[in-house]
This record gives sequence, structure tokens and C-alpha cells, in this order.
Amino acid sequence: MSIPINVETFHETSLQQNLLDRDAFLSGLLSRVTTKKSDGWLQDLRDGAANWVRHSVIPNTREEEWRFTDLSPLKQVTFNNNVETFHGTSLQSMILPEVSQRLVFVNGVYAPDLSNTEDLPAGLKVGNLDVLPGEVVQEYLAQAEGAKEVFTALNTAALNDVAVVWVAKNVVVETPIHLLFVSVSGESPTISQPRVLVVAESNSQVGLIEEYTNHRDTENTEKEVYFTNGVTEIWVNENAQVSHNRVVREGAAAFHIGKTAVTQARYSRYNCNAVTVGGKISRHNLEILQTGEQTETTLNGLTVIADNQLADTHSALSLNHPHGVSKQLHKCIIGDRARGVFNGKIFVPKPAQLTNASQLNRNLLLSSKSRIDTKPQLEITADNVKCAHGATVSQLEDDQIFYLQSRGIDENNARKLLVNGFAMEVINFIPVASLRESLLKTVTSLTNK
Repeated sequence: MSIPINVETFHETSLQQNLLDRDAFLSGLLSRVTTKKSDGWLQDLRDGAANWVRHSVIPNTREEEWRFTDLSPLKQVTFNNNVETFHGTSLQSMILPEVSQRLVFVNGVYAPDLSNTEDLPAGLKVGNLDVLPGEVVQEYLAQAEGAKEVFTALNTAALNDVAVVWVAKNVVVETPIHLLFVSVSGESPTISQPRVLVVAESNSQVGLIEEYTNHRDTENTEKEVYFTNGVTEIWVNENAQVSHNRVVREGAAAFHIGKTAVTQARYSRYNCNAVTVGGKISRHNLEILQTGEQTETTLNGLTVIADNQLADTHSALSLNHPHGVSKQLHKCIIGDRARGVFNGKIFVPKPAQLTNASQLNRNLLLSSKSRIDTKPQLEITADNVKCAHGATVSQLEDDQIFYLQSRGIDENNARKLLVNGFAMEVINFIPVASLRESLLKTVTSLTNK
């Protein structure tokens, strides 16, 4: 005897169960959050974010913003907040000799004994949250657009230590500040949720090296599973300038999701050089909001992946006021069966007259099975602007390799020269020589397996 099935009820039940399953992953992460006890606005901020996460779900490929990035492998792992030991001797290979000031965080926890905040120039504060008065922190922390995005809210719910860089009015900081976030995985997979707050007051200038990596002590570190969920908020006030260099060098089995939220006041200048190398799944959401006229924004990006890795860059630049200038170049080098994703949006509404914006995505595929999904995107309603966008996808050309071979260079080295040349266009923008050299070695090792 057949039993009739109510199809509508069946689909509704399946949908509810699916939502419960996805919520279970977020609930599990929330249950393992440990925060320092605090009163007032900071605890209210955490509680509000945690409540938002409880009512949210992990993005899936049915959503337009995530349709090329499947987070199912992330949801299959149980992560813990492990506190692991990281010795100063392991730090030596990560120190940039040209940079004197640095903040070091291990699994998201501030490590003052590994950091160096001595001899700071007047008007510069670098350290944990306690370097700023509470009312200043409250004015800026978690106040950027996009605070309710699920991974951003998850980070806010876990707020403990925060890398703080505050530059007073009219102060020019000559040397970049190194913000180093090290993941150390123990016997079980680890989650860390680093947070960065940068405030450049009016007429100030500062440079940053924001770096994410694992400790790289042994061969096993490449196999360690961990999850970094980072959020960086940068406030560039009137006529201020921030040079931001973001480097992600994660292990081959690592997950990395990062948000960079930048707010630019009038006459401000923001430059970002973002390099992503490695990671099983990585995603960078770069969101820039123009709040005043005549801003300058320069975005340079490089993604290098191989094996079965996936790297996704989503950028959104909102040019809401007149006379804004922006230039974006994002390059991908993709080998083996890896997959790259680039989605760059530029919004130019009607008030943003005389805007000059350009965007270019260039991709180099090193294998017939590598893949890129690219979508440069301009949304313009202003009628007096100069805007352009484009994308290219190519492989190494035989005639280029033949030309180098005719000059006495063997095929393997010819390929290496061409790949490195493609990468160096972005790497050369990084202002620290030792970091440029290190990144080039990393790119070479990944593309010549």
C-alpha cells in the first residue's frame, strides 16, 4: 500500500533540516568562543554579534556572492581554540630586518614578548586595545560597513585581542609597521579570529605589513588543518594616507577567510597590495567606502595557487562622491587543478561625477585543468565619468619560451622567468625588499612543483 507524501511538507522539512545543519556549524564555533570578561559597550558588541550569528547560516553556492566557492570542506571540520606554544626562535625567519615595530599574534592571541613597540615616534600608538581610550575604540571598532556579514559577525563575537595602530593628526610614520599573525595547530584543528583596527587621523601617513602564516617549522606544518577568520578595519581620515600590504601565506590544508573594510574621507589616499599564496580555501573580501570627494584608491592583487587549492577575491569599491580616482590590478597564477575566483565591483552613483576608475584582472593558467572564474563589474549611473574594466586569461606562449631558449635558457628556466615576471609586477609594489625576495621564493616553489 502506497502512502501519499505531502511534497510541500517534505521540501519544507528538508529545508528546515538543512538550515539546522548549517546553523550547527556556526553554533559549534560560537560555543567554543572564549572572551575576556568585560562590562559595558564591548560586551554588548560581542553579544549583539553572537546573536546575529545564531540567526545566520554559512553561505552556499546558491548565493551569487559565493557561487564559485564551496565551503563544504570547512563545515566538515571541528575546530577548537587551541593555545599553542610558539617560541621566539621560530620567529626569526619571519622578522623583517627593515621594520623595527611589530605586533605578533599567535592563534589570534597577542604575544607581547614576541612583539616590539619600543621607540615609537610621538603621535603613534601601536599595541592591543588598551593603548587607546575606550571612547576612541568605541567610535571606530566594528563601525565599518558590512559588520553583519556572517564571518565578520563571528569575528566580532570572539573579540579579545585587537592589533591597534593609531596615528595622530599631522604625524608621518616613515617605517612600515609589521602585523604578524601566526597559526600554530596542535593535535586538533585550530580556529583563530584576529582583528585589526587602524586609524589614520587627518593629514597623517602610515604603512602596514599585515601578514598571515603558519609557523613553518617542519614539513608537517603544510598538512596541518586550521582556520583563520580575520577582520581588518582601516579608517583613512581627511587628507591622510595609508599604504597597506596584505600577505597571506597559509599551509596547504588551511582555510582562510579575511575581510578588509576601508573607509576613506575626502582627499584621502589608500593603497593596498594584497598577495595570497597557498591555503586549501581562501577568500578575501575587500570593501572600500568613499565618504568624501577627491579620494585616491589603488588596489594591486596577486593570487598564486596550485594542486587543488581555491582562492577567491571579492572587492567592492563604492565611489559615492565627485572627483574620485581608483585603479585596480588583480593577477592570478593558477596551476594544476586549482581554481581562482575574482569578482570586482565598482559602484559610481549619480552624485559621483568626474570619477576616474579603472579595473583589470589578468590571469595566467599553468595547466589545462586549472580554472579561473572572473567577473569585473562596473555599476555606473553618473553621466560624466571615465571608467574602464577588463579581464584576460592566457597561458604561457610557445613563442615566448622559444625566444628565451634561443638565448641559451632551457625550457624549465624559461617558464620560471615568465611566471616570475608576471608575478613581480605586483610584488614589486611591496616596499620591503626582504619581503619581496621571500614572496618570490614562495611563488617559485609553488609554481615549479
